[in-house]
Amino acid sequence: MNNPDHPIVFFDGICNLCSSSVQFIIRNDPGKKFRFASLQGITGQGILKQYGLSQHQLQSVLLLDSGKIFTRSTAALKIARKLSGGWPLMYALIIVPPFIRNAVYNWIATNRYQWFGKKESCWIPNPGIQSLFLD
Repeated sequence: MNNPDHPIVFFDGICNLCSSSVQFIIRNDPGKKFRFASLQGITGQGILKQYGLSQHQLQSVLLLDSGKIFTRSTAALKIARKLSGGWPLMYALIIVPPFIRNAVYNWIATNRYQWFGKKESCWIPNPGIQSLFLD
């Protein structure tokens, strides 16, 4: 399912922050390396099952890269590492212990609907970027 040339970002499709983050990744990925799928979709649900992840993972961005799954802050930092501009510098935060990085990540994830809102249904990409989405 995963082509190493095209890591897959799985995101909460009804979360405004998550949808904005996907749009940010697309703008900063001029080589169109990343592919995307909502965690609520068929592909996302299949990945959760395949990797033995619970529905609780809807609180996390997931990155499938070269057959390995990454979650929460590690996924976000690995995504940043592949973006253009200065964003790869964020990867230096990988030296921060995961329990600290993920505590911050979890705090944001827990409050994201309250702070940024959510949609009634998954975000639909425009035709110009539709080919980057798996379902």
